[in-house]
This record gives sequence, C-alpha cells and structure tokens, in this order.
Amino acid sequence: MNIFKTINIFKFWNAFRKWPIIPVFILAVLIFTGVFSNQLAPNSPTSQNLKLRNSPPSWMDGGAEGRFLGGDHVGRDVFSRIIHGARISLTVVAISLASGVLVGSTLGLVAGYAGGLVDELIMRLVDVWLALPFVLLALIAAIVLGPSVQTVMLLLALFTWASFVRYVRAEVLSLKTRDYVNLAKVAGASTTRIIVKHIFPNVVNTIIVVATLRVGQLILTEATLSFIGAGIPAPTPAWGLMVSEEKEYLSSSWWGSFFPGLAIFLVVMSLNFLGDWLRDKLDPRLRQL
Repeated sequence: MNIFKTINIFKFWNAFRKWPIIPVFILAVLIFTGVFSNQLAPNSPTSQNLKLRNSPPSWMDGGAEGRFLGGDHVGRDVFSRIIHGARISLTVVAISLASGVLVGSTLGLVAGYAGGLVDELIMRLVDVWLALPFVLLALIAAIVLGPSVQTVMLLLALFTWASFVRYVRAEVLSLKTRDYVNLAKVAGASTTRIIVKHIFPNVVNTIIVVATLRVGQLILTEATLSFIGAGIPAPTPAWGLMVSEEKEYLSSSWWGSFFPGLAIFLVVMSLNFLGDWLRDKLDPRLRQL
C-alpha cells in the first residue's frame, strides 16, 4: 500500500512539474471573476457604509457580517472591490496588449525583413523610446489628460510595443535566410506575401510567449500607475488604487491593502510561470534539452 501511495504522489508531482496547473487555475479564476463580477460580488464596489469603516473580515474576531475580506476606510466591501478590480485589470490589459502586439509585431516584421535604413530607423526609435522615463511620462500624461481608464490604456500600449519589435525582428532576421523563403522569392512571391504567408506564421510562437510574459508586467504597471495617482481614478475599483488608498491604515486595518496586493502578486506570478512554460514548450531548441 505504501508503494502505491508513493507512486501516486510521484505521478501527482510530475503532473505539477509538467503542466502549469496552479497558474492556469489562478488565471481561470481571474477570468471567471472578471467576466461575472456583477453576479459574484455580494455588494456594490462603490457603496459606502461608514458604520463598517475599517471593519475586520467576517472570519476574524469582531468582523462585520457580509464583509468577507473586511471594509475599507469608507466602509466599502473589499471583497467586492477585488472582484470588480479583476474586470478592470482584464479590460485595460487586453486592449493595451492587443494594441502593443499589433504595432510592435508589425514594426518588427518590417524591420527584420527590410533591413538596411528601414531597420536602422525603427530600431533607433525603439532605443530612444526605451530610454524615456516611463513613470515621468505617465505623471505628465495624468496631469495633461487627466487620470482615466482611457489614459491608462494608452500609456500601457505605449509601454509594451517596443519589446515586441525587438523579439520579432530577431526572429525574422533568422527566418528570412531560410531556404523556403528563398524559394518563395524565386517563385516570384511578393514581399507582402512572403511576410504574411511564410514568415509571420513562424513568429507567432514568439509573439505568444512575449505577450504572456508582458501581461504580468502590464498588470503590475497598471497597479503602479494607480498607486502613484497616475492611473485609474477613484472610486473605480482598481487593485493598485485600493493598495494606495489603504496604505495609511496598514497598522490598524491591514486587510484593505493586503488582499488587493495578494491578488496582484498571485496573478503576476501565475502569468510569469505560464510564460516560462510556454517558452519551453514552443521553442524547439528548448524542447530538445
């Protein structure tokens, strides 16, 4: 019997090592709560009740009934705000990432395949952009345009496109010297057809891996912008904003900042693990190790 238990534990451990079970589960919970936040949240995320101000979670001594994760400094339900914050994070990151992928991948394909002056101009633009202080630009944008969800989406899209240019360009520089690309040129295929039909399908894996790794960084960046006041404005339930609003009450009501911070940590960690797993699976050089 002990031998069978050991074998089952070994198989269970191998399954966890081979497949990203926990990260996928955490991300599935995030997506599910984001999509069905209106149905899952027990209370309104913006409804205030000063009688429940800084009330402990319901499972702690003196906890308020109906406040599973406690109340914040104005009596709003922390649990409901975290659930609705998942929707905000998914919406902002999805639109920003899609914009960054579209612009960055297109420029990377053009730079890698064209080479010469075009490649030089695009890569110098990337170098200049990466040298700019992003947080300072975000603060200026928040002052000029005003903090809003649309401003955060624009900032995150500008934050993420440059990394796609570099990764896609590097892949294209290798692919364009392959025999099948040379054969397509000999057959009279146009430049657009070669890029779309022969090169782009072979860089999709790279784009997926980079996108997965960037999602975690985008969520963390969005939380950082909200924390410093250059992101999503109050009273919208955003995780970074919740941490910022409750930081002054850490000594008396730690749950207001701890649980939103824990949500950020779990999601970003899961995305990083999933990105590493996808890189190992989709990169043929790593599959041979």
